[in-house]
Amino acid sequence: MEGPISAAIIAAGIGATALGLLTTLTEASTGVHDALEWSASVGPLSGKTTLAVVVWLLAWAVLHMTLRNKPYETVRALVISSVLIALGVLGTFPEFFQLFS
Repeated sequence: MEGPISAAIIAAGIGATALGLLTTLTEASTGVHDALEWSASVGPLSGKTTLAVVVWLLAWAVLHMTLRNKPYETVRALVISSVLIALGVLGTFPEFFQLFS
């Protein structure tokens, strides 16, 4: 069964997308920026990375429970994850997120 492997791969993409989204939201909203500044010395990076890890772990747990006994194609999971990672990387580029500041 490739379900657990696919779950881990897709969860990585979801976590990367969460980081990109949080980065863009931090630039777009001072409220989000202030809410994610959990450490004054680190700034909002502390909240962004912590929440991205939480999203990744939750996605992995949910997907693992959903796909654990299913024959899921790993290639399909890689394509899904690649798209999600690309979106996450896009969200962390200053040229992109500064469009919203």
